[in-house]
Amino acid sequence: MPKITDLRAREILDSRGIPTVACEIMLDDNTYAVGFVPSGASKGAEEALELRDCDNNRFGGKGVLKAVSNVNSLIRDQIIGLDADNLTIIDQKMIELDGTANKSKLGANATLSVSLAAAKAVAKSRRQPLYTYLAEIMNVKLE
Repeated sequence: MPKITDLRAREILDSRGIPTVACEIMLDDNTYAVGFVPSGASKGAEEALELRDCDNNRFGGKGVLKAVSNVNSLIRDQIIGLDADNLTIIDQKMIELDGTANKSKLGANATLSVSLAAAKAVAKSRRQPLYTYLAEIMNVKLE
């Protein structure tokens, strides 16, 4: 199983010009993938929290440099060396590291970008479409 050798995040703009987190992941078999998570147009009261910078001098307070920093430091330290194919362990590490019900410490935008990047990297490493890999690990039959 491929191991995670590098993990980095950066701030990008989504199709609406709103900052979001892009996470780049590298596996020990040289597979590279990127996961990015644009925010939805509507927000539910029970949704996990996107971590925003609230600095009105940047993107009207919607910057995500705090979430990017969380990926590049706290999350990275916990994820490097893990088996990329075990998405449950990766997600569990981030849930434990965050320690909040709504992802307010690390930011759902940070954790989801890491999780998506890992899933895409493993699918790519296996030479499978992402949907096939996810159906396989979720034990779902696609017809």
